[in-house]
Order: sequence, then C-alpha cells, then structure tokens
Amino acid sequence: MNNQPLISIIVPCYNQAQFLPEALDSVLAQQYPDWECIIVNDGSPDNTETVAQAWLTKDARFKYLQQANKGLAGARNTGIRSSSGKYILPLDADDRIGPEYLTKAVAALEMDSQLKLVYCRAVFFGDKQGEWQLPDYSPAELLVRNLIFSCAVFRRSDFDLTGGYDESFRDGHEDWDFWISILLPDGKVLKLPETLFFYRIRKHSMVHSLSAEKIIANGFKIYEKHKDMYLRYWGSPQQYIVASLDLIALMKSPRIKLANILFYPVDLIRKLNK
Repeated sequence: MNNQPLISIIVPCYNQAQFLPEALDSVLAQQYPDWECIIVNDGSPDNTETVAQAWLTKDARFKYLQQANKGLAGARNTGIRSSSGKYILPLDADDRIGPEYLTKAVAALEMDSQLKLVYCRAVFFGDKQGEWQLPDYSPAELLVRNLIFSCAVFRRSDFDLTGGYDESFRDGHEDWDFWISILLPDGKVLKLPETLFFYRIRKHSMVHSLSAEKIIANGFKIYEKHKDMYLRYWGSPQQYIVASLDLIALMKSPRIKLANILFYPVDLIRKLNK
C-alpha cells in the first residue's frame, strides 16, 4: 500500500454468477492497488456464493455480503454502507472496467476537491458491439435523460449526504435518480477521454424487459422527486415537453427511447396540466 486513498468497488449480483468472474478479473487487473471489492449477493438463487468465495481466496481485498433480495439499489446501498473507501465505484456483475480506471479517476478526484463524479468513454460488448455514444454532460440535459452510466466514481461523503440510492426504484433508473441527487444543481463532472468501461448488452436484461408503463411511472417519480430542479432548469412543464419531443425525434430505437427518456409526451401533457 502507498498511503493512497482507498476506493471501494461495489458489485451487486443477482442471477449473474456466470458473468461475475469477468467483472472480478477486471477488478483484480487494476493498476491502482488500494481498493476493496465488496460482492453483494442480493438473494440470488444461482451459485453466486460459490463463485464469490473462490475470489475471496484469491485476494484478501475481495469481501462478500449476502442479503435477502432488495433490488439493485438496495444491494448497492448495503455494499456502500459496509465499505471503508473514500471513493465509491459501483460495478454491475456482468460488466468490466479497464486496468487504468481507478488510477485515473482517483487522481482526478484528489486533484480537484470540487469534482463530484468521474466517468469515462465506454463500449458495448455481448449482444451488441461498438462505442457508447454518450452526449456531453449538462445539468439540464441530465433531467431529460441519463447521461452517465452507473459505473462512475464518486465520493462516499456525497453518498452519505443524499442518503444513498432510492430503493423504491426496484425496476431500474435508480442510478439516474442518484446522479440527479448528488450532482444538481452545480456539481462538477469529469469524463475521462479513455475508454475504460465495458457495458454488456443482453437481450433479456432488466432494462430491456421494462414495460412502457413502468418506465413512465419511474419518470414521473423522478420528476416529482426533483421538481425544484426541473423548474430551475426548464422553467415550466411546457418547456420540458418541447425538449423531450426534440429528443424523441433523435432516437432511432423505440426501446432505447423508452429506456433513456422520462416520459411519453402525451402522458406528460395530460398529467402535468391536471
């Protein structure tokens, strides 16, 4: 150890034991040495525990927790609250990180005390390949769609201030809600120029299985929870509707549209004008 700040990597796992070794391999390959990796078995019915125990014997920096199923947000909260790191990196059990991710993210956060979140360029693998074309960060656009993937590095102190991930988001969008909570109104964000995150695309993942009704319900929950921010950046529901319509026009895939935008504009107009 080199007296560097500890970073805690939180790996929730539910029915993803077959992918877990790839994720943990990518942690073990990190150039930055001062990490702990907490694997959270979220009541998984598969052999997650067997796989995790094998990694605990490989390196003492791996730790294992087990709980009754609480969902992704609940599993992340459990892992983070039991962690010791100054910085937190959530890593889903079916994804991977590049060897320099921790080194570069921690260096940036240590250099700038005003910086709240660091992420990077990303690529897809699995059922889809290619670069993940994420738009540049802006507070107003973050309210329209999620601009940052879940595997970003943030300060434990900011997690504590917000109370963590909202566990009522059992079916997705918990990371989007969390980013709004820790970043708005004026949180500073850095996107590293290197490709250091690898996001697995699976046709039967939770995001792809969400119904339109659930996506709309999550969207209205986010709107109501952060209504002061929507009014601050968009001024009125009508202005926000225009932005949403413009975004839909740019979306090629209906499924991508539904997974990344809060509302169907027709429902938004109807409900906000009641």
